[in-house]
Amino acid sequence: MTANPVDKLDDLGDKLAEEFEAYRQPNEFKDVSLVIDNNDPDQPTLIVHVDREDADTLADEIEDFLEERGARTQRERHSETDVRVLATVD
Repeated sequence: MTANPVDKLDDLGDKLAEEFEAYRQPNEFKDVSLVIDNNDPDQPTLIVHVDREDADTLADEIEDFLEERGARTQRERHSETDVRVLATVD
């Protein structure tokens, strides 16, 4: 039985949060935030928001991490310090 894409994204998000936990310290501004957008039931998306100086470097590492685990990614730039990596799975 194939896992639900939302469950796969949830597991992937947990792994990402663990791998990049240094950027997600509690009680501080988080350089990396995660959310799963499942408004489109056919294509849920893990959104990784990177908000820091040199956001591209960290976004590159996050994209590599996600792609190594089978996710398809694309990037949205909102400013020099605000980048979002969008990840989807089958």
